[in-house]
Amino acid sequence: MPELTLIAAMARNRVIGANGGMPWHLPADLAHFKQTTFGHPVLMGRKTFESIGRPLPGRRNIVLSRAGPDLPDGVEQAESLELVLDRLGDADSLMVIGGGEIYRLALPLASRLVLTFIDADIEGDTRFPEFSRRDWQLSRMQARPADDRNPHALVFAEFQRR
Repeated sequence: MPELTLIAAMARNRVIGANGGMPWHLPADLAHFKQTTFGHPVLMGRKTFESIGRPLPGRRNIVLSRAGPDLPDGVEQAESLELVLDRLGDADSLMVIGGGEIYRLALPLASRLVLTFIDADIEGDTRFPEFSRRDWQLSRMQARPADDRNPHALVFAEFQRR
């Protein structure tokens, strides 16, 4: 089974989305996301795919959805996480990129979390699922101050399941 990694950016109040999109524009986090996911299969829900609007280049794009949305070339649809894992076979990894329901589904199977903590409380309607820090070991952390292009300070953190 591939290593399951959940990658997300979240505000202090665990908000990850608002009105079908991200409630912030943080180029530093987008660059981190691209660097971390490039070359790996990515799994997302239908709403997340619709918010992105196109396949992510350099990645195998898989949309988890019971209803078969009209997906463009280069995007696969799967009806269950088990089916995705079966399809990936001996692939090394699977990056779960959202949204909230997909994170909730994959969290119990994940072995790694790659989280960007945004130093702000932001309004939104989608939150990252709660998880016990006792189950996770911090393996990497990098702080990044706010700047002209990134209005909030960020902390990039990686956790491994204990």
